[in-house]
Amino acid sequence: MNTKTKIIPLADRVLVKPGNPKDSMKTKSGIIIPDTASKDIPEMGEVLAVGEGKMLDNGEIIPVKVKVGDLVLFSKYGPDEVKIDDEKYFIIREEAILAVVK
Repeated sequence: MNTKTKIIPLADRVLVKPGNPKDSMKTKSGIIIPDTASKDIPEMGEVLAVGEGKMLDNGEIIPVKVKVGDLVLFSKYGPDEVKIDDEKYFIIREEAILAVVK
């Protein structure tokens, strides 16, 4: 993300840069499969920023469980796509994040 623009998600939202750092998968025989080949798998990306957390009716805030730098899988239909400084990012509610990739 360009240093000119700083995005701070609100509530339980997370800012994610889409993509897998590996960018493609390789079969055992050496064939490279681009990440665009399978559109039915969940999306993946790196967490760049997180909001404070979800506010309950009693005013208590439940912090977001993911942290900056985490690689996450999220529902294909869960994120809102935004373009910032000519780059694509997703803003995702924590509940749309399916898993953290370790």
